Amino acid sequence: MAMNYNAKDEVDGGPPGAPGGAAKNRRPDNTAFKQQRLPAWQPILTAGTVLPTFFIIGLIFIPIGIGIFVTSNNIREIEIDYTGTEPSSPCNKCLSPDVTPCICTINFTLEQSFEGNVFMYYGLSNFYQNHRRYVKSRDDSQLNGDPSALLNPSKECEPYRRNEDKPIAPCGAIANSMFNDTLELFLISNDSAPYAIPLKKKGIAWWTDKNVKFRNPPGGENLEERFKGTTKPVNWLKPVYLLDSEKDNNGFINEDFIVWMRTAALPTFRKLYRLIERTEDLHPTLPAGRYYLNITYNYPVHSFDGRKRMILSTISWMGGKNPFLGIAYITIGSISFLLGVVLLVINHKYRNSGNTADITI
Repeated sequence: MAMNYNAKDEVDGGPPGAPGGAAKNRRPDNTAFKQQRLPAWQPILTAGTVLPTFFIIGLIFIPIGIGIFVTSNNIREIEIDYTGTEPSSPCNKCLSPDVTPCICTINFTLEQSFEGNVFMYYGLSNFYQNHRRYVKSRDDSQLNGDPSALLNPSKECEPYRRNEDKPIAPCGAIANSMFNDTLELFLISNDSAPYAIPLKKKGIAWWTDKNVKFRNPPGGENLEERFKGTTKPVNWLKPVYLLDSEKDNNGFINEDFIVWMRTAALPTFRKLYRLIERTEDLHPTLPAGRYYLNITYNYPVHSFDGRKRMILSTISWMGGKNPFLGIAYITIGSISFLLGVVLLVINHKYRNSGNTADITI
């Protein structure tokens, strides 16, 4: 049976109900919220409020940007690419799998001295540590020293969960692909033999990682006994309990291992390798002059068109070298100041004019 639509019925709350029934009413309650009578505030943008805002932003952002940019430029940094893909590179011989172990040497010159503490990084390119399956390929319980997870790793570690019918410690693709080149730095002196720059291997990992997230399995003094029943990752040259000769930097708490396990967000990244601390007998820390980098070439990157590099860098109160932040502040401040000038000219031209027909948008 068809029904006739009546707009008045909708406004009044619909057609009348059955005799004796309560009439339906769709009208909202008579409250300030439902009737949209709440007090409101809307800024009135005038030349007196807008122009000072643009000028203040410009006058604040430009000096800050200049300061950050100058600070970033004062940071000393040098990169040495030692991938070896170029035929003239000393490390080109190391691309052959038949040369193991392969040691190559690269000479370079520091044009300016490096003051204060110097940080040595290794850098990789075209290495996607942010891949979803790669990031998940680890067992945090095992890395925290859980005995049950040590012998029965998570299935997330597949296909690097077991090898030779033994659980892998540490398991997963992240641990299996750990960076294992060895880098040594020497200062070339005209009067004496090359001087080996002391490289500090402790203090490169986050405190929370070293003391909270990573733990060796419980047990006796012998670390090898604690890892009994496990095997090393497929691509490792030695088991986890032989990563270092020092007890507080061995096993799962090895700082090189901890640094590698903190995955990078971008395919081109750097990770802290060593610290060169300022000492009294070597001032500045790295004087200008000739150096050579001694590399034990173990880590293959040629198969995925990757590149390897060593970076030496100082730091400042804002961290490492990064000119982008200063450029961004200067750009935003300059645009804001320029807009303020343009609007000031427009306001001055048409302020006393009653005819706005000449204003075009």
